[in-house]
Amino acid sequence: MTKRILIVDDEKLVAWSLGKALSEAGYSVETALSGTEAQKRFEDFAPHVVLLDVRLPDANGLELLKEFKQQDDDIIVVMITAFADADSAVRALKDGADDYVGKPFDLENIKHIVSKALEKKRLSQQVDYFRNEIRRKYTYDNLVGNSPAMIQVFKMIKVCAETDAKTVLITGESGTGKELVAKSIHFHSARSEAPFVEINCAAIPENLLENELFGHERGAYTDAGTRHRGIFEAADGGTVFLDEIGDMPLPMQAKILKVIETKKFRRLGGMREVEADVRIIAATNQDLPQMVSDGKFRGDLFFRLNVMNIPLPPLRERKEDIPALVKYFIERLNEEYNRAIEGISDEALNCLMHYDWPGNVRELRNAVERAMMLEQGKILSVEHFSKDIVGAAAAGDVSTQQVASGDLVAFYPGNGKIVLPPEGISLEEVEKELIRQALERYKGNQTKAAKCLRLTRDTLRYRMKKYGFVARQGKRLEVAQKNNA
Repeated sequence: MTKRILIVDDEKLVAWSLGKALSEAGYSVETALSGTEAQKRFEDFAPHVVLLDVRLPDANGLELLKEFKQQDDDIIVVMITAFADADSAVRALKDGADDYVGKPFDLENIKHIVSKALEKKRLSQQVDYFRNEIRRKYTYDNLVGNSPAMIQVFKMIKVCAETDAKTVLITGESGTGKELVAKSIHFHSARSEAPFVEINCAAIPENLLENELFGHERGAYTDAGTRHRGIFEAADGGTVFLDEIGDMPLPMQAKILKVIETKKFRRLGGMREVEADVRIIAATNQDLPQMVSDGKFRGDLFFRLNVMNIPLPPLRERKEDIPALVKYFIERLNEEYNRAIEGISDEALNCLMHYDWPGNVRELRNAVERAMMLEQGKILSVEHFSKDIVGAAAAGDVSTQQVASGDLVAFYPGNGKIVLPPEGISLEEVEKELIRQALERYKGNQTKAAKCLRLTRDTLRYRMKKYGFVARQGKRLEVAQKNNA
């Protein structure tokens, strides 16, 4: 898009020469010789850049600067004047001017100033865009769920972010979203402009972990040709996320404890202590209290980390959040893969609701992603989910009842399958229980109950008599069993 430049100067020759030079440079240019004309041109032309004379016959350029900035905060304004002085320059820059040049000026210099100002604005907007994208990616909305357990998680994130808690411990099974919680805390805190640096303590060999965390001095070891900054220095002012801290070796745990307590550390081979202004967020899927008891994790480090503890519930304990999670994943994956999936079938969602999700939210996302890649229509169907998920759903749909003998019999709707308990079952008790359920379902209506059981009405009445059932009608139909004692 061609950038538009408005030149405001009461000297016609200056305005003309500036306009000619900038037009030849590829800009769209208009000129104004007075403040009144400049105001009209500003509204009609909507410039990206204004070259504004400080002194005009009917206006003060500094007042016009304020007016233009109020109308468009993104406008680039370069002040020009024959009466350049330090006071007016400082005032113009304080009021939002992007640059200030005095007359006489070099046209090439003006073109360079305009180009530099436009590039600076472009980069600033790009940074703002990516910063907003990062914030959007790690907003609370991405931690989907309205279950009581997730509401408590949201509260803890808010407290940790707003209070600048220096140590936070996030616990939970693999796939529950520990990294997402850590990033949400960082990007909603006063440290959001500083780096978020993460390291997986289980993925780096013990002999390299200290170097990654604290860095090294030149000559610290054979291949150390230059000084290297570690993660704690790289994250200065921000957050260090120690994922899988339960796998951190005991000697390194002692050094992390020292950083927490003194906010200082030494690089490998270094004699001078380096200060570390960082928040430490640690995460683990292990039972740290048990590890402390077993001597596999330092108790003093655990207690320092455990000041603010955010336990993440496994997905099987908050299945009411699954529909919202599925909707969220479909929306995000539609954007990522340029798909147009509109939703999920009731049958498929029923499958997801009955599966226990050992891989938690990560496994659910992967399942939805796979189904979306295979689905040719607009609605995700059950056929694109794994046999484990569909099979668990069938088992979850089982209707079970404890019969009078204490045995348990299970029926799978739709496929007629019956599961026989290992200890066996009384066939009469099964028949008796089915008749009772059918009569209860239809409030004693024998015709409907017989149809449900695929029996004639006379056969049902015979078996009701056999097992001691009578239909009794009061304010509503009920089913009662005779006392055969």
